[in-house]
Amino acid sequence: MNKSVRCLADGRRITYYDDGGRPRPRTAMDTRDLPEAAAVSEIRCDPLTGERVVIAAHRQSRTYKPTAELCPLCPSTPGRPTEVPEAEYDVVVFDNRFPAFSGAIGHTDVVCFTSDHHSSFSQLDPRRVHTVLEALADRTAELSAREGVEVVFPFENRGEEIGVTLHHPHGQIYAYPFVPPRTARFLDEVRVYRDKHSRHLLADVLAMELADRRRVVVEGRHWTAFVPPAAKWPVHVLVVPHRQIADLTELSTAQREDFAEVYLSVLRRCDALFHRPLPYVAGWHQAPVHRDRDLAWLHLELFSIRRAEDKLKYLAGSESAMAVWINDTTPERIAERLRASL
Repeated sequence: MNKSVRCLADGRRITYYDDGGRPRPRTAMDTRDLPEAAAVSEIRCDPLTGERVVIAAHRQSRTYKPTAELCPLCPSTPGRPTEVPEAEYDVVVFDNRFPAFSGAIGHTDVVCFTSDHHSSFSQLDPRRVHTVLEALADRTAELSAREGVEVVFPFENRGEEIGVTLHHPHGQIYAYPFVPPRTARFLDEVRVYRDKHSRHLLADVLAMELADRRRVVVEGRHWTAFVPPAAKWPVHVLVVPHRQIADLTELSTAQREDFAEVYLSVLRRCDALFHRPLPYVAGWHQAPVHRDRDLAWLHLELFSIRRAEDKLKYLAGSESAMAVWINDTTPERIAERLRASL
């Protein structure tokens, strides 16, 4: 991987991550006349639940469903400058122009996986997935070193049904200034289990899934993808490394290569499931920066709201109001259908 760091017209940082081989010069300038970036977020705490809510009112004016010809994530062309000044790129990461976290509160990156507007993560080749992983690991290391950052969360939202407003293949990285509730709950469960059994909870769950096999979707040399035994979503998959590691910075070359094979197989099965691109959220659960790293176990979680070819699962009363999920299918059936989809 070759890395080049530049600046956009409003002072935001952009980093090019090129696939291995000969370094490519990245000298194109951002010719847009942009005001200096000045977005500010705040965090408020719900006094009734203790939950944190991020207030980012500036995001109300963010770019909304532009046509392919006006996509701000495509490479720049003569007469049409975009967020990416170069005429082509492999993987690029830049400060979000409409960030959820800004000012002195956390940070938000945009990650573009390819310059091809009409592609998708499932269509990347393994070499490009390797570059994406290196880019995410590099940003995890840099963001973790920032004062006030507690958890780094890379993720991809894919599909208009999920709420995506830019169709170019991309994800984001949130650097949270606090430990999110989902991460804290996972670590609490792991701690209780370790104190009782002297073993890691996810290690035992993985061993159980490999022994049972009904919920295993894809098994590789270093990773296994399986449907969690209490799946919340109509399509729900965990991709878990066989060895405990805290975050993406600890991945070996062999683990990156095997992840590419396993994850691409999962994504292609997902797209074949209903004979159309599956809308999904896929996110990396990483260790907190400053605590409980010995309890964490890096893994990727993918889920979709599509429950049939012509039906979506909506989060209604029980899910939205009480955070109690009701699934219309079984985890075993989800895994069976994914295995059979290719």
